[in-house]
Amino acid sequence: MDILVAIKQVPDTDKVKMDPETGTMVREGVESIVNPLDLYAIEVAIRLKERHGGKVTVFTMGPPAAEKALKEAIAMGCDAGVLISDRAFSGSDTWATSYVLSRAVGVMGRYDMILTGERATDGDTGQVGPCLAAWLDIPILSYAGSLEAREDRKVVVRRLVEEGYQKVETEMPCLVTVVKEIATPRLPTLRGKKFARQTKLTVYGAADLGIDAGCIGLKGSPTKVAKIFYPKVTREGEMVRASNGADVAAAVDKLIAFLDERDLIGT
Repeated sequence: MDILVAIKQVPDTDKVKMDPETGTMVREGVESIVNPLDLYAIEVAIRLKERHGGKVTVFTMGPPAAEKALKEAIAMGCDAGVLISDRAFSGSDTWATSYVLSRAVGVMGRYDMILTGERATDGDTGQVGPCLAAWLDIPILSYAGSLEAREDRKVVVRRLVEEGYQKVETEMPCLVTVVKEIATPRLPTLRGKKFARQTKLTVYGAADLGIDAGCIGLKGSPTKVAKIFYPKVTREGEMVRASNGADVAAAVDKLIAFLDERDLIGT
């Protein structure tokens, strides 16, 4: 079974910065990690390989530094890595990003299944997986809490939905987005780290993929950020210390008056 895993390198959660001029995320000079939710997709892919044999290839779109994320995935047990990197991709939204990824999948060749995390922790949209499936014109099974690949090339998943769970199946090739309930990601091993260090990554640029320049970057992104602002947190207020019954009664009267002035007390 040939499995592709799409991952993303994201800024560490507390280091996310936005460029107010372009409305895009600042990635240069910011410490980055493998998107935590993609680790579950990596784990599922490795387990499928252990059960059915085959090969797991992990791929990502990003700057040259994103090779660190690919190496980590290989150290966990993936077999190969593909970095899709070009300055022309900068500023791509989820639609443009999925277009680039679909072109890369076309160059990589045959596959049985593509796995992704349910969303990335930076954009938090959950759109790239479904968009990628749309570009490739393959079935998508989203929010999978369990996954079974059968010998008849059917894939059966238990989807996490608002009402509980939903059991669905489709034929390969397909794309599956997974939720964290599906597995516990393993840690990279010493042998895996050595293998990752020796593994040469495949690198694709826009020219290698026959990319339409009008479909990438800020120009090719239909999503536009109109304005970025940081909400003001007001922490000014009055602290009342009550040491006896009279103070408590006075504090309650003051609170009621405060709420009443702002019409916050219902009738």
